[in-house]
Amino acid sequence: MAQEQNNFRDSIGTINKEGKRAWVFPKKPQGQYYEYRKYVSYVLLAFLLLAPFVKINGNQFLMFNILERRFNIFGFPFWPQDFYLFVISMIIGVVFIALFTVAFGRIFCGWLCPQTIFMEMVFRRIEYWIDGDRGAQIRLDKQAWNAEKIRKRGLKWTIFFVISFIIANVFLAYLIGSDRLIQYIADGPMQHISTMVSLLIFTAVFYFVFAWFREQVCIIACPYGRMQGVLLDNKSIVVAYDHKRGENEKGRKKFRKGEDRQAMGHGDCIDCFQCVNVCPTGIDIRNGTQLECINCTACIDACDAIMEKVDLPKGLIRYASEDNIEKKAKFKFTPRLKGYSAVLVILTGILIGMLFLRNDLEANILRLPGQLYEHKEGNIISNVYTFKLVNKTTRDIPDVSFKLLSHKGSISLVGNTEFTVPAQELTEGTLFIEIDNAALEGDKNTVKIGVYSGDKKIETTSARFMAPRSYK
Repeated sequence: MAQEQNNFRDSIGTINKEGKRAWVFPKKPQGQYYEYRKYVSYVLLAFLLLAPFVKINGNQFLMFNILERRFNIFGFPFWPQDFYLFVISMIIGVVFIALFTVAFGRIFCGWLCPQTIFMEMVFRRIEYWIDGDRGAQIRLDKQAWNAEKIRKRGLKWTIFFVISFIIANVFLAYLIGSDRLIQYIADGPMQHISTMVSLLIFTAVFYFVFAWFREQVCIIACPYGRMQGVLLDNKSIVVAYDHKRGENEKGRKKFRKGEDRQAMGHGDCIDCFQCVNVCPTGIDIRNGTQLECINCTACIDACDAIMEKVDLPKGLIRYASEDNIEKKAKFKFTPRLKGYSAVLVILTGILIGMLFLRNDLEANILRLPGQLYEHKEGNIISNVYTFKLVNKTTRDIPDVSFKLLSHKGSISLVGNTEFTVPAQELTEGTLFIEIDNAALEGDKNTVKIGVYSGDKKIETTSARFMAPRSYK
């Protein structure tokens, strides 16, 4: 009997006994949590759609230009030289997700994940508007391809494609920048064929995900569902069915008005299947915590509505831990959570420190490949270098010059003695360093070079200096 009850764990909820796709037709959710989720979704949708078009100090609020290796985070520009900051940020993100999951399960998926927000709050709501609620959708799916079905399917798929195209444009704005995207639109698609092809590919991917693949992304493709199986424990707060109250001694029973369920030994679950019908991933939450559950709270709203109708207490399905259901234990900040929190605080402190110590200008000075030193008149040794200066700020850095810090000598630039490094730009050039042999030790020396803006030193770098081996 126990083996039969656990058969649901043998396969995912969207596969039937024949191994084919079991299409999910969830009932439209209603209730307190759903209203909260709508408000959160509106804010996040506005953020996702507007972030690449908002500018701070002339910088795009968020941009991830991988091809040109230029990134803007909250309006601050970052360069490939800042890659270590991204590594630390990614580690912080992983630790935060682990901490959040240990404490509250997969709540991110139900409330904050872009996949869920677009699927449940945009595409699914359009589907309810065109096809109707669960029953109407099931009937339409079984219906022959008559005029009504063709009209509804055509309208829905067209709207889905248009929204997917809009999402693809926004996604492209994150990658190449909103200014460039707007310019491409103004120029027309024929002027940028390769970009248009890329845009259509993105559109097809989004259309495939939201029109067909749907909840399979959360169940099959997303690694977060597997992570929660490792991170959750009996103290984690998840969307849970109170099996002790729902089952009692003799299990569930259909509701009959006027009978004393407690005296008969039956639980409060009236086996109405509303929690199953409303689930966007097609599972039965009464079977316990499952990989497919995204903590969207739709089952909580559905169950509370039924409990209110049959005059039973709400909360049969609620946010709770296994220990809370079994032992009535309250949530505690466990040593495991304290450990994750300590690591998170330390890494966040390191990241903040690195951000404050981040230089406004990155300088790289390298000897010109294939060039040896030059022995000049007056016992002077000269080396030729190329320099690259990256201005990481949103303002120009004027009157830039170089000074030798470690040795007595001179630095001369090919071109102007002083120049300006434009905001968020890379400046390259060539310079010569000349040092008296008497000040050198051996044939390989390290020289320190200061980069100045006017009289202010803004960066220090070093380079290798070659000299004749006979001089010490």
